[in-house]
Amino acid sequence: FAISTTMATTASGSSGYVCCRFFLQVITGRWFMMFASFLIMACAGATYLFGVYSKDIKSTLGYDQSTLNLMSTFKDLGANVGVLSGLLAEVTPTWFVLLVGALMNFTGYFMIWLAVTKRVATPKVWQMCAYICIGANSQNFANTGSLVTCVKNFPQSRGMMLGLMKGFVGLSGAIFPQIYYAIYGNDSKSLILLIGWFPAAISLVFVYNIRAMKISTHPNETKVLHEYLGIATVLALLIMALTIAQKKTKEASASGCSSIFKPPKRGEDFSILQALFSIDMFLVFLGTFCGLGCSLTAVDNLGQIGESLGYPYQAVSTVVSLLSIWNYFGRVFAGFVSEIILLKYKIPRPLIMSLVFLLAAVGDLLIAFPWPGSVYLASLLLGFSFGAQQTLLFTIVSELFGLKYYATLFNCAQLSSPLGSFVLNVRIVGKLYDKEAWKQLAAKGMARSMVKELTCIGEQCYRLSFSILAATNTFGSVVILVLVLRTRKYYGGDIYKRFRDEIAENEKEMALKSAQEMQMVES
Repeated sequence: FAISTTMATTASGSSGYVCCRFFLQVITGRWFMMFASFLIMACAGATYLFGVYSKDIKSTLGYDQSTLNLMSTFKDLGANVGVLSGLLAEVTPTWFVLLVGALMNFTGYFMIWLAVTKRVATPKVWQMCAYICIGANSQNFANTGSLVTCVKNFPQSRGMMLGLMKGFVGLSGAIFPQIYYAIYGNDSKSLILLIGWFPAAISLVFVYNIRAMKISTHPNETKVLHEYLGIATVLALLIMALTIAQKKTKEASASGCSSIFKPPKRGEDFSILQALFSIDMFLVFLGTFCGLGCSLTAVDNLGQIGESLGYPYQAVSTVVSLLSIWNYFGRVFAGFVSEIILLKYKIPRPLIMSLVFLLAAVGDLLIAFPWPGSVYLASLLLGFSFGAQQTLLFTIVSELFGLKYYATLFNCAQLSSPLGSFVLNVRIVGKLYDKEAWKQLAAKGMARSMVKELTCIGEQCYRLSFSILAATNTFGSVVILVLVLRTRKYYGGDIYKRFRDEIAENEKEMALKSAQEMQMVES
């Protein structure tokens, strides 16, 4: 009896040990790391919700449209200037990058929430710009920590991986409203608080799961990614149905100056300066200045566009949610479809980017010359094109300049976005909007001091400015076509050959190591 009891105890202990080892293997593996990255990215798109709570900032703090657009530009500046996170990732572990991002996210948005709810003295405009810049900049740390790590762990599926990762960022703009409706009801000021604490909490929970691993391959890797796509698409459609239902119910240092102007072949690892001084990067920079600059401008002004055209608050919230959902579809489409047609038909990714810019131009024209309900269609086109541009930008940078300094280079590539947003949003759209608002105020015989906020009502408010955005998007499309002509030979070849060779070498090394261990056990 004693022997049987001992055997049972030993078997039970062995079973528990096996379960613990299996659990640890799961949570420290590549697939759980990818899952954790998806969750972090699903909380990293709060900048797209500015159109939902911007009116609270405008009315509570008494801002005019130019001031609000200045604040949104600092948001775009923070969201796109990720060089610091890229450089930090080169010298520190991933967990530290995510930790810094979580701290910045909570600090920035929490201070905005305190200001909007009047829990602190009204901050100066520059302070509010600093708060939202810090909060928005945190998403670069999430991008750099999780997205870059995933791309390095799945280099042969980078297009699909980037599509999914950036897709979840776009989808987050639709997920957040549902969470805040469930927790806080219709109090849009509380959305700012949710944006502050929720992404930070998710990053802290999974901070040790996100790390670079040795490159390996799995026969069902593509199948698993397609399954993730299916799950994410069902989630997007579910949120879309819910949204419609709600509407109806209410690098390291450079290698030396001598090598800067002697870059390697496309696809090989460029140094930071080699990439930054290349013609290809200039074309990417100029194209995204136009494309992403216009898209950010449109996204940031959705709230005021809806208001000027007479849409109720719930309809504006629906437009923002629809834009976020189609932002997701654009990111995923650009990742998966561009990967398939590149591998099957050798169609270069920059060509797809050029076509996406033209799609955005159509969306701009729907706002410049609206008809009843056209803003809904415009939100779909602008959301889809904005999302597709993000995925295509990051994928093109990785393909043209390599992965060695990818963390720094993709952040450098998107520096043009806040610059484009400042020029187009503040200097053009904001100024033209305020000009029309002043005209309406003068026509009523009223002074600025007699109204709480400077508001423009009517189709003419955004007609000229969005016609300019449409023309800018068209110019950006032509710029990217030049990049297509320069890279058509590269994309016509096998761009993933060196990664397959590296995986084969790693597998050969692992097999040799395993054989040596077996010999040691047998001896």
